[in-house]
Amino acid sequence: MTDWSRIEAADCAVPADRPLEELVRELSGALADPDPDVRDGAPYAVLATWIERGVIDGPRRLALGDEMAARFLDPQIQARTFAPLVLDMLVEKGDFEAGWVDAFERWYPAETDLRGNDEKLGWLHAVAHGADLLDRFGRHPEVDPARMLHLAAARLTAPTDHVFDQLEDDRLARAIARVLTRPDLSESDATTWLDPIADRFGADRLSTPVPAHLSNCLRTLRLLYVLADRGVRAPNTDAAPEPLPHGAAVKERLAAVLDRIVKR
Repeated sequence: MTDWSRIEAADCAVPADRPLEELVRELSGALADPDPDVRDGAPYAVLATWIERGVIDGPRRLALGDEMAARFLDPQIQARTFAPLVLDMLVEKGDFEAGWVDAFERWYPAETDLRGNDEKLGWLHAVAHGADLLDRFGRHPEVDPARMLHLAAARLTAPTDHVFDQLEDDRLARAIARVLTRPDLSESDATTWLDPIADRFGADRLSTPVPAHLSNCLRTLRLLYVLADRGVRAPNTDAAPEPLPHGAAVKERLAAVLDRIVKR
């Protein structure tokens, strides 16, 4: 097996004694490994660097993207939840296939294992990793932003007994806010994606203990209200928050939906 830690320490230089195709295949396998030290360690860093630097050429990147899209159907949770991270890298690099969006759309609201971290498997983070890709697709010129907003609503209304416990609500709220910065998004599209949430939760009398999926939704929408009010920063930057073009309308609709959910 390749010593990826050594390669990472050498500024991710490509080994001269191995075909690149073979190395990429091994990296792809490592990103589905159940050992978190393998999956989330040096192989992840090397793959990200090779994609960013263009070491992996365009045709290989597209093939890798197709592999990740197919991985949404993998029986192993860690394989499914790390696939969006690789697709995010590829789309950021400039690669894109419409089929990747279709595969992601089928998987994201249907995923039932929403654990943030597992004692043996390490980080899984289906909601958070999916949110990052939703952000990336939602700001891509070939993707209808309203489609990603409705996908976020589908994720928030999907039944679950798992309460978000690793800031998944924050990641999803920020992703939604980033999609809402699209200048070509109409005011109607910026607000009507909330209708299924109001319909799903507003018809039920709020009971205690609060169901997990309702708690997740409430916390996500509350942060989204704050971001609609003050704007949203790009991840990992100190740049000024970017305003939402329809921020006032989004806040008004969010307030109405939140009030409908909690009203007794």
